[in-house]
Amino acid sequence: MFAGFTPETVDFLWGIRLNNNREWFMENKPNYVRHLYEPMKALGAELFQPFVDKPGELLKVSRIYRDARMHHPLPYKESLWICIRQDVDWWAENPCLFFEINPEGVDYGFFIWQPRVATLKEFHRDIAARPEPFLEMIRKTEKDTGMEISAELYKRPEKTEDPRLERFFAWKKAIGCIRHEDFSPEVLSPELAIRVADFFQKLMPVYDYFNKFKV
Repeated sequence: MFAGFTPETVDFLWGIRLNNNREWFMENKPNYVRHLYEPMKALGAELFQPFVDKPGELLKVSRIYRDARMHHPLPYKESLWICIRQDVDWWAENPCLFFEINPEGVDYGFFIWQPRVATLKEFHRDIAARPEPFLEMIRKTEKDTGMEISAELYKRPEKTEDPRLERFFAWKKAIGCIRHEDFSPEVLSPELAIRVADFFQKLMPVYDYFNKFKV
């Protein structure tokens, strides 16, 4: 069960940012395991409960070690994340629900980082053929979350005959609805899991919709 993060979690995150080397990490590894990695695994297990019986769904909990193949100059990450997604070849091209913790606080929500051009074209055909259900889903999601679903935009987007769809035809990448919370007693408490799970539930229609176009 997720018991919350601690002030030591925040201390470790700032510590690894300021001391990103093996000597400091090995000295502080027990704090990493106890105050960061184990709570993240527990949070992930709670958030994944509604997805256990959904076909093809995966839960990924990141580790702090960087992939040596990336040749990054620093050996450790400055954040940890949880990702709920379908079992696909490359996560960045497909939708996910995520939670991330870093020295500045926590971020969580829905995200598609780099959808394929072919996926976007299929998306355009779908909303052009059936605009009303899609627009109603977007309206309800944005009302329920109190946030806009946004994206990086094409400079010259594909044309659409329906002016209501122009916003969505301009979407290029980084499509998401992400909430940020600075560190506070509420963020460190077990109730964080309830807030994140509620936000995920409100985003489920959008997550399920975009999974129709998974690659």
